Amino acid sequence: MRRAFAHSVLAAALATAYSAQAQTAPDETVVVSAERSRQSSFDAAAAISAVTRDVIDAGGPQVNLSEALNRVPGLTVLNRQNYAQDLQLSIRGFGARSSFGIRGVRLIIDGIPATMPDGQGQASSVALTSAQRIEVLRGPMAQLYGNAAGGVVQIFTGSDATVPTTTLRTAVGRDGLVKAGVTFAANGVGDDVLLDGSLFQTAGYRDHSRAERTQLNAKWEHRFNSDSRVSLVVNSLDQPVSQDPLGLTRAQWQANPRQAVAAATTLDTRKAVAQNQLGVVYEQALGAATQLTARAYAGTRELSNALGVPLAAQLPVTSAGGVVAFQRGYNGLGATLTHRMPLGTAGALRLVAGIELDRQAEDRQGYINNNGVQGALKRNEHNTVDNRDAFALAAWEAGGGVTASIGLRSSRVQFRSVDHFIVLPGNPDDSGGVDYSATNPVAGIAWRALPSLNLYANAGRGFETPTSTELAYRAVGTGLNLDLRASHSRHAEIGMKWQPAPGQRIGFALFDIGTRDEIVADTNNGGRATFKNAGRTTRRGAELQYVGAIGSDWHATLALTALRATFRDGFTSGSGATAVPVAAGNRLPGTPDRNLFAELAYAPARAWAGFNAAVEVVYLGHLYVDDANSDSAPASTVLNLRAGLVQKVDAWTFNELLRIDNATGRRYAGSVIVNEANRRFFEPALPRGVLLALTAKYEFR
Repeated sequence: MRRAFAHSVLAAALATAYSAQAQTAPDETVVVSAERSRQSSFDAAAAISAVTRDVIDAGGPQVNLSEALNRVPGLTVLNRQNYAQDLQLSIRGFGARSSFGIRGVRLIIDGIPATMPDGQGQASSVALTSAQRIEVLRGPMAQLYGNAAGGVVQIFTGSDATVPTTTLRTAVGRDGLVKAGVTFAANGVGDDVLLDGSLFQTAGYRDHSRAERTQLNAKWEHRFNSDSRVSLVVNSLDQPVSQDPLGLTRAQWQANPRQAVAAATTLDTRKAVAQNQLGVVYEQALGAATQLTARAYAGTRELSNALGVPLAAQLPVTSAGGVVAFQRGYNGLGATLTHRMPLGTAGALRLVAGIELDRQAEDRQGYINNNGVQGALKRNEHNTVDNRDAFALAAWEAGGGVTASIGLRSSRVQFRSVDHFIVLPGNPDDSGGVDYSATNPVAGIAWRALPSLNLYANAGRGFETPTSTELAYRAVGTGLNLDLRASHSRHAEIGMKWQPAPGQRIGFALFDIGTRDEIVADTNNGGRATFKNAGRTTRRGAELQYVGAIGSDWHATLALTALRATFRDGFTSGSGATAVPVAAGNRLPGTPDRNLFAELAYAPARAWAGFNAAVEVVYLGHLYVDDANSDSAPASTVLNLRAGLVQKVDAWTFNELLRIDNATGRRYAGSVIVNEANRRFFEPALPRGVLLALTAKYEFR
């Protein structure tokens, strides 16, 4: 019935489009994610959304991606209010199993991968204050990005400043939240410069959830001439403290959502991380129809993570302890060549080909967590992950508004581990390795039925390897979980993009995804998780997005997602006394069946002091907490309000923003910890919160 309803909506939209009298010009917003080359978002034969700077400015303190991305259909981004674990971000259900960090979704910043070769990324490395545009690609075309590309999130930093400009920002909110930063931007004839630094701290809504973060993002772009340019990007993240309050049981959450469990304070669960990265992107026109883009990057990441593993469980010789520490170096090279070939009366052919080589190497240790104090060594190993990928895409512009595309990506990912902690008897040499490889095709067709209507269909295959964290532990025994297989998926979607009138845009997509050897959390206890393969799953759904101006003063945004993500095969979750049967047809935990974002914004052209205001409604469907679907976080509807002022005084521009999030004070769970062994599944969301943000911008004229 749901499928029939979705098809009815699509048919009605198409019928209306064909009967429309106005022949509107398409949206010319340029995106690069869909076919790994520049094109307008309207022409891109894929489900792709772009979030712009004005949306980021109005979204909040510019700390978390959830502030800006909750308006993107097909994407679920859950703010756990826990800076030790980062956001939970998933696209069409990929990434929902993540206990921390981002999995199943590729993250790219200024052309440099922020997802490691093993498929894990960190949202905390994104400096939102200097982000100019964020693109989100869903569907089969994302598979051209390789391992763990259930979707792609690309962040582009920069500024549209026409003269040298300095911007000062500060934001204050509940629970001691303070964000302060400064940005300098200068765009010249041959050079663009961006310097952005920020400080963030919060006492945390929950007990034992204090966090601090310092970020620096610097970008220099130099144009040698009209045919070549180079960009140098440097970013740094220092997060010296982020306390982890751990999850709560349903009873604990309902009794007092602000509390932290006893283990969090007894064991002082926390994380400290420092990351520094340098990247270079070079673009060169090799003629009027050919473009070369090359990138190189290198970085370091250091982490210390105190887990909530009970002391008694850390003492056996097979235990890896309760403190994880690693020192990681990573680097990579890549090159992409694009060429457009005229074919006379047969149209034209666009060709894209590239290679990507990436590597991460880390020294990883485990120590006893002796009531918050790092103790004896329990694990010591050197791990490396390499990927060697090549891809190609051909798009034939056949005439009559029809474009057909076919592409291929070959990926090889190698994991190697050398064990330096051998304690006999009981803890043998666990050195070893595992290789994963796949060659995945994609194909699509698009038809510009009208100047205002674009129809498309895509299909493709993808794969996702386990991350280093998911390989790190076995449910029984020591060493890496080398029996864990990569999951393989097939993707299909049909969609439309329609502009019924100037300033109006509607996007709609239906998708069907099947996965075999789905990677799921097997056990999850005290912050440490083990993983297993769970057979076949399906993800089917629909996405609808509307963005448009209503008259001269009003603007509306609507994003709706319906997703049914289920296990096709039954299996057993956990092992031993904790084993639980999982029935075929159960929902994948952490994947809501419905998402809705709706916004109505008011910005009159002649308002006093640049007054503007908006109301937002955010709906999140219920989240099952485990594979057995034994409990779920209830669905929630949250109301957010905002109002702002803008004043221009000579070379100064002042902005004041007041946000009231969760204005009705709704109590709900912001996210869940999937398959948590102690049934501490729930992570409370913030109650009503007031945020005041002030911005002062000075232009050096």
